Amino acid sequence: MARLFFMLSRWPLAVLHPLGSLLGWLAYLLSPSYRQRLNAHTRRAGMNLWQRWQAVAHAGKMVSESPRLWGRPRDLPLGDSVRWVRPEAVDAALAEGRGLMLLTPHLGCFEITAQAYAERYGAHKPVTALYRPAKQAWLAELMKNARNRPGMLTSPATLSGVRHMLRALKKGDTVGLLPDQVPPEGMGVWAPFFGQSAYTMTMAAKLVAQTGCAVILLRGERLGMLARWRQGCDFIVHADRVAPDAEQILASGDAAQSAATVNRLMEEMIMQAPEQYLWGYNRYKGPRAEILTSASGGEGQP
Repeated sequence: MARLFFMLSRWPLAVLHPLGSLLGWLAYLLSPSYRQRLNAHTRRAGMNLWQRWQAVAHAGKMVSESPRLWGRPRDLPLGDSVRWVRPEAVDAALAEGRGLMLLTPHLGCFEITAQAYAERYGAHKPVTALYRPAKQAWLAELMKNARNRPGMLTSPATLSGVRHMLRALKKGDTVGLLPDQVPPEGMGVWAPFFGQSAYTMTMAAKLVAQTGCAVILLRGERLGMLARWRQGCDFIVHADRVAPDAEQILASGDAAQSAATVNRLMEEMIMQAPEQYLWGYNRYKGPRAEILTSASGGEGQP
């Protein structure tokens, strides 16, 4: 499998994305539970049939582009393949010197956002992100190597990893979170997400409350073939500063209000390109019965 993965990493997006669209439709047609979940979630968000069909294809593209992103040589820059929109929002937040949190939903090419940040800012302000290792040994090792790049560090989803992020923010560095995934039991609260209650992580708000860091929303837009030809890039990274009132709520320490605010921010981002969101993810499931553990085997919460 590792050989196949690295072979695919050398294929151009012009080939990988159509292949991904096919994979997305196969998953949609062959899995009744996945199809039912995606249909229900897109209807809840008010999407039309054409947007739903696009979402099916984009889910497959997310998978097919992963080998190229993870297999990219460490010394090969992204260069012109990525274009930034409103990078001055990140510039201003970093200039404040109080640490920076990047919030990115499972929208578009979310993998490209951290790599793009690391290439542009990582030499002075590296980004640290939590990750959950894959169950397959070969994939876990590959993900670990792919996500540890110059200016970009990863920490396992353990108590020691959360403490690493806390230290990074206190130093004035940057951390990245995907706040729209279901956290383990005890690590979240129930809050509205597209009109339905979803178990939502409280980690982002706790880190903001403890460090007073700034918060930026990042979205990695995946371009189609014609758009890539017109704009001369493969992805666009959109950056937006969180409004002061939202930052104040996150810094307040109120878990329920903070979770509701995070979900509202994610909804607003998602609806900027709803066809690129991962609607097939089981966002409304109950939390896993587990607790973050330290590297030495202890238990605890951040």
